[in-house]
Amino acid sequence: MNHDSDAVRKIIDRAKSDGRTSLTPDESAAVCRAFGIATPREEFAKSARDAAAAASRIGFPVVMKISSPDILHKTEAGGVIAGVIDEAAATRGYETLVANAKRYRADARIDGVLVQQMLSGGHEVIVGASTDPSFGKVVAFGLGGVLVEVLKDVTFRLAPVAPDQARAMIDGIGAAQVLRGVRGLPAADKDALAELIESVSILVDRFPEIAEVDLNPVFAMAQGAIAADVRILLDFTPQAARFRPSREEIMRAMNRIMRPKAVAVIGASTEDGKIGNSVMRNIIDGGYRGGLYPIHPKAAEVLGRKAYRSVKDVPGELDLAVVTIPARGVAAALEECGDKGVAGAVLIPSGFAETGNREMQEQIVEIARRRKLRLMGPNIYGFYYLPENLCATFCTPYDVKGTVALSSQSGGVGMAIIGFSRSAKMGVSAIVGLGNKADIDEDDLLTFFEEDPNTQCIAMHVEDLKDGRAFAEVARRVSKKKPVIVLKAGRTEQGARAARSHTAALAGNDKIYDDVLRECGVVRARSLNDMLEFTRALPALPTPKGENVVIITGAGGSGVLLADACVDNGLRLMTMPQDLDAAFRKFIPPFGAAGNPVDITGGEPPSTYEKTIRLGLTDARIHALILGYWHTIITPPMVFARLVAEVVEECRKKGFEKPVVASLVGDVEVEEAAEYLFARGIPAYAYTTEKPVAVLGAKYRWARAAGLLVASRDAQ
Repeated sequence: MNHDSDAVRKIIDRAKSDGRTSLTPDESAAVCRAFGIATPREEFAKSARDAAAAASRIGFPVVMKISSPDILHKTEAGGVIAGVIDEAAATRGYETLVANAKRYRADARIDGVLVQQMLSGGHEVIVGASTDPSFGKVVAFGLGGVLVEVLKDVTFRLAPVAPDQARAMIDGIGAAQVLRGVRGLPAADKDALAELIESVSILVDRFPEIAEVDLNPVFAMAQGAIAADVRILLDFTPQAARFRPSREEIMRAMNRIMRPKAVAVIGASTEDGKIGNSVMRNIIDGGYRGGLYPIHPKAAEVLGRKAYRSVKDVPGELDLAVVTIPARGVAAALEECGDKGVAGAVLIPSGFAETGNREMQEQIVEIARRRKLRLMGPNIYGFYYLPENLCATFCTPYDVKGTVALSSQSGGVGMAIIGFSRSAKMGVSAIVGLGNKADIDEDDLLTFFEEDPNTQCIAMHVEDLKDGRAFAEVARRVSKKKPVIVLKAGRTEQGARAARSHTAALAGNDKIYDDVLRECGVVRARSLNDMLEFTRALPALPTPKGENVVIITGAGGSGVLLADACVDNGLRLMTMPQDLDAAFRKFIPPFGAAGNPVDITGGEPPSTYEKTIRLGLTDARIHALILGYWHTIITPPMVFARLVAEVVEECRKKGFEKPVVASLVGDVEVEEAAEYLFARGIPAYAYTTEKPVAVLGAKYRWARAAGLLVASRDAQ
């Protein structure tokens, strides 16, 4: 691809010198030509006579469009006339367009009318780019035309995109099949479309002043792609540089914060009920074995530990300070932490940006940057790191160790994490509050947990990403090794309020987060319960080796619901080969049903479950099992649970390692059976057919993104 950056730079600099924040149609077309993006033949007309002459030179039929920097959505303003067939129609068209524009907006500046070659045939798509407050430049592709904001069949990627990403975008919209050719329409030129998407992404990446690009419609034809309408908006406001320490710097600080040899509690209190007292008590009761130093202006000791007036008075090196004093005293305390060489401070107090006091928050960030000090918070409950028995929080201690790390922006969500983990007996490696994220945020945590041998799965509650690009960069790397689960809260259309262009309006919804997280291999949870259940289940499930999923159920109704849930969660039910179908039929009654689901019916003894499950586990063509249990007297819940656990364990010892999930329906005894199975590495749920399939689907989404699934086809 030939990209003439010098030509684009001259156009943008001219607009800047003129004080403009948008390019004229001529300039926009010139930018496209400079980057190899085809546009129709066109001429600009400032009078009805000029319009008629231009249309004649271009060749009829033509399209006529109003040219005004104050009218962005021309169709809404009656600013587009298509199918102009002669000079008389062109003359009338000019006058109509100007009149419509004045009615739409009386004070609009009208530069004239653009007369353009009329394109026909092909598919109308949109290619665009916008500037997201979190992710920066993003590129969009989807169905185009006047209904683009209604259909919203669009996908996003971070700019610039590689050729394979551009092709994935074309395949990633709901109407992808239409672009491949349907009902006599030719297939779109995928190579030309991919090249156009890539060119737009490079354009906005190379020129940060370009705030938005809107190519709508682009006519995607059997050969080539032409941008029929182009809009380019500019923003010359300098972008503030984002603080991005190196990976080595992050690890150096985070290791001292999460694995401190010595901790100070600034604001440690002798009074029960005070936060400073609770933090001290939790660190002691949690079993932390490092040095613990209460900081108090007057007390000689706190909870049996010698107290000091300042962190500077503490003997030896300090790694971490937990700050519990009111917000007004935090800045001075951080200066003293800097003098002491403390690596990080956990800021529990509120009263900063969350209350509108941004100046005070900016002050503590300035101190942190200057003193080489990392901040967690402010406005948080603290954090737990169980491998060090460290409960640096005013919440209740937690001591069930495991391999999952969780974080939250919200204290309330943090308490839900603690409560669920305790109730479900889910072992954790860490629980971290991030609050205002004045400094340390999700990508710092991901960088640490990536290398942490005590963490095998990471889950994060996110209200916003301070630096979406940094997060995406780290998440893409970490998700190849460990599942990363994200619950994105606040799915708002705040970015669409201005709706300056089609692309911006589309980008204003949650779709950017959805597409970028998926492209980075992140498993997205849609609810708090989903996040917690995924976190609990994914480490228990072996990684599947292929896509073939089989349902074995004792209830036909459950089998149908489980099959529906498979479709909802992107799982592929295996087409049963004849020999395997015959093998299953040997174990089920004549009135049962093989195929998939395998319905053994409800009246069968435990041996039927045992034989069919063993067959499903040992046949190499099956990659995952979903079990549907129905409570019967012949096979009571705990009998079912014990036999399933025994068969799965037996097969695992023989090398048949496959994910197995179970849905148990029946009376209250199924609750105990589900807990029994979960404790033995088989995620099982009572009273639901959706949840076990959802967690299996989450495991599959991660395995696909990490490239761990072997390509497979249904055996025939």
